[in-house]
Amino acid sequence: MRCPFCAVYEDKVIETRVSKDGTEIRRRRECEGCARRYTTYERIEESMPAVIKSDGRREPFDRTKIERGLQASVAKRPVSRQRITSLVFEVEREVSELGVSELRSREIGERVLERLKVIDRVAYVRFASIYRDFRDLEGFEKELETLRSEDTGKHSIPALAKDTVDEPVDAPADRERPRN
Repeated sequence: MRCPFCAVYEDKVIETRVSKDGTEIRRRRECEGCARRYTTYERIEESMPAVIKSDGRREPFDRTKIERGLQASVAKRPVSRQRITSLVFEVEREVSELGVSELRSREIGERVLERLKVIDRVAYVRFASIYRDFRDLEGFEKELETLRSEDTGKHSIPALAKDTVDEPVDAPADRERPRN
């Protein structure tokens, strides 16, 4: 390894650690020439396919785009960040195992959607509204009908407590309303 400070190729490894997810190795090194220390990271280089966008452009696969899209779709939903990271990793692994040189962005989106539907149906609809590019309300309604028609098992709806019912619109003016 070439020292980033003095360009000497001789160094010694002082410390080696594996990352929490096991995908990379962190090494602390000390240069034999100038005695300065630096850190290097080793990870497996995977050849990911190019992504063909809807307008025909080609881009390198970028897992952070999937992660950002998922974060937006699960905003204010009970889905953990760890679950999103896991979903992104699953999709990335599946795409890399396809062994293709190019893949349409829609195919990646569909792989995300099939997993997201199991995790959170509201987030699924949010994500689908972007990836399926609903142009009108009818397309959106059709997707919702498809979701409603699927049997997802037993549902339980918690009963509302009597004191949690919303106030009527014509509430007395002398009562102060809570501020948000």
